[in-house]
Amino acid sequence: MVGLGCTNSGSSTLNDLYFFRADLQNFTTSSETESKVSSLLSDAGVDVSNSNLSSIMDKASDQLNLADFYTVGLWGYCDGNVTSSNKYDTSSCSKPKAAFYFNPFEVWGLQSTGVESQLPDGIDKALSTYKSVSKWMFIAYIIAFIATIVELVVGLFAICSRWGSCITSLIAGVAFFFIAAASATSTALFAVLTPMFNEELGSYGIKGSMGKNMLATTWLAVAFSLGASLFWVISSCCCSGRSPYNHKKDTSGGITAEKAPYTYEPLGPQGRSTSPYGPYSHDTSYPPPPPTHGNANAYEPFRHA
Repeated sequence: MVGLGCTNSGSSTLNDLYFFRADLQNFTTSSETESKVSSLLSDAGVDVSNSNLSSIMDKASDQLNLADFYTVGLWGYCDGNVTSSNKYDTSSCSKPKAAFYFNPFEVWGLQSTGVESQLPDGIDKALSTYKSVSKWMFIAYIIAFIATIVELVVGLFAICSRWGSCITSLIAGVAFFFIAAASATSTALFAVLTPMFNEELGSYGIKGSMGKNMLATTWLAVAFSLGASLFWVISSCCCSGRSPYNHKKDTSGGITAEKAPYTYEPLGPQGRSTSPYGPYSHDTSYPPPPPTHGNANAYEPFRHA
C-alpha cells in the first residue's frame, strides 16, 4: 500500500497516501513576498500598486506552470489544483521511478534560472539530506516487500516440519527489520524536512505538511510484521511437524498386530482357540457352551472395544 501511493491520479484513496505535500495555492498572495518585490521595484524607480503586483505575480506563476499542490510518494509525485470547496483535486502523477526523490527545481522547471544558487543554506542542506536518505528508504521498503513475499511462500513448508518454521522465522525477522527501518526513516526524514521547509519557504506562501494516512499505513505494516514474526517463532518452539502416532520399531523384528474388538480369546496353557473362526475372528456370534466336566480352553467374557 505504501508503494501504491501517488501512482494513480484517478484513485482518491491512493492520492491520499503521500509522505509529504507542498501547498503552493497561496504562493502569489504572500504579503511578505509582495512587499519584497514592491520594495525592489520602488528602488528601481517603478511605481506598482499592490493589485498590479498580484496580477504580475499570477502571470509569472502561470508561466512556470505551477500547480496548487504537489504530493510526494515512494515512486513519484502527483500534482493538482484546489477547488473552490477547498478540496485537493489530483490531476496527474509522474511515471514511477526507482529511488525517486522530489526535486522541486526540476519539477517546477527552474534549473536554468539560477534559483538554486540563491537558496538559503537551511533549505539547500535539507534537500541534499532528503536526496541521500530517500534512496536508503526506497531500498529498505523494497527489501521488506520481497522478504514478506518469501515469508509467505516458505511458510507453506512450515506445515511439514519444525525446520520449515525455523527458516520462516528467520525470514520473518528480516522482513520486520526492514519494514521497521523503512518506516522509522520515512517518519524521521519528513518530520525534520517539513518544519524546515515551512521555516524557509513559509514567507513565500508555500506550506509543507506530512501525510497522516501514509504514516498510519506504514506503521500498521510494522505491527502486522511483528505479529507474524512472533507467530513463527512460537510455532518453531512449541509445535512439531512429526506425526502424532508412535512409529517405534519393534525390537523383536516382528510385526505386532492389534487385537480386533468384539472377539473371544481362549484362556489356558495351550494358548489356542477351539473357535472355527480363529482367535482374531470378527464374528460376533456366541460360541457353543463349554463342556460341564471342565476345560482349560474356556473362553473369556465378551471383550468390549
